Amino acid sequence: MAYFDPDAVYHNIPVDPVVGSDNIREMIVGFTAGWDRVDFEVRHAVAQGDVVLTERVDHFVSAQRTVSLPVMGTFELDGGLIKAWRDYFDLNQFMSQLTD
Repeated sequence: MAYFDPDAVYHNIPVDPVVGSDNIREMIVGFTAGWDRVDFEVRHAVAQGDVVLTERVDHFVSAQRTVSLPVMGTFELDGGLIKAWRDYFDLNQFMSQLTD
């Protein structure tokens, strides 16, 4: 969380944005609850100036299953801190893997 600007915005595009590093922490903790770990497989990353784009697969791993979710992420930096983080993914794809 030390990499976030205190007023950062985190937006998982299928859901409402979250504002502020404390709220971002709370959202990430809630989103990852019930998983033993989350592995981030970065396939591509490109940066220009203060913008970083990532193509990745997030693997949510538990003893019962692994859910793999392709994600496109955008990070905007300001003064070396994350000011905005947007992730684009298919929420239905994530949810369908929970019921398989």
